[in-house]
Amino acid sequence: MNASDFSTDQIAAFVELARRGSLRGAAVALHITEQGARNRLLALEEKLGVQLYRKKQGVRKTQLTEQGRRFLPHARSFLERARELAELFASEPSEQEIHVVASQYLILYVLIDAVRRFRAAFPRIHVRLSARTEAEIEEALQLDPDVTLGVAAPYEPAAELEYRHLFSMQWSLLAKPRHELLKHRPLRLDHLANQPLICFERGSTGRQHVMDAFHARGISPLIRMETTNTEIIVRMVEAGLGVAIVPLLPSGAVTRGRRVGVAALGNQVRPIHSGILIRKGDSLSPAAREFAAFVQREFNES
Repeated sequence: MNASDFSTDQIAAFVELARRGSLRGAAVALHITEQGARNRLLALEEKLGVQLYRKKQGVRKTQLTEQGRRFLPHARSFLERARELAELFASEPSEQEIHVVASQYLILYVLIDAVRRFRAAFPRIHVRLSARTEAEIEEALQLDPDVTLGVAAPYEPAAELEYRHLFSMQWSLLAKPRHELLKHRPLRLDHLANQPLICFERGSTGRQHVMDAFHARGISPLIRMETTNTEIIVRMVEAGLGVAIVPLLPSGAVTRGRRVGVAALGNQVRPIHSGILIRKGDSLSPAAREFAAFVQREFNES
């Protein structure tokens, strides 16, 4: 079997089926009948000799089989190459969009500026940013074909994903200015044992790192509040609602202009490693490769 055995129509039907979750949705996207979409998929399955999706009566959402999930990144790459060939001799390259999912922390303090500079360098590539938790980022990459890549701090990246390191962050204590904890030199986690702690939500990488550090020392922290992002944590500390342990960028962007005191915790909490997540075996589009390389250079040069 070779590439000439497939048609772009058949591959497009499969990719739209995965994207829309149903034969009807794929047919609408392709402007054909539902039977037409089904016929293209049947022809594709026959040529591959495998079943790509489960056909269940009365079920609205269509699920890909294991073979279908394995074939999906190759199908997307096939269509991307076909698009590149069609545009090879076009007078002007068309605009392209890549969908990037990232944590709120990285969007707020890192990616907004990086995307602004990227758009200036590559005006025909539009970057669509969506904020997710680390777990949601991994899930989106595995289940949503529209998502191009993720930028996150995964606790343990899923086996189906490839991680490309960008940078690491150390942890610090945030407290009201002149708080007694800020006087300790060095500051130890033991000093925080009975302090009201503001923490990241359950399931986040940040929460797991902090809990692991406390438990390794036999300490049960006094968690008084939980929230989803660092910006809210800083505001809570500023309001005197407790103290917090957060990862900070060397630039000082997180606490700049805020009425909080900062004390470094050194290596007592495992550093947060942030990077790019892509699907293993996935062939990134030229636009996505440009973005990944650009972001990598931004951090290498900073």
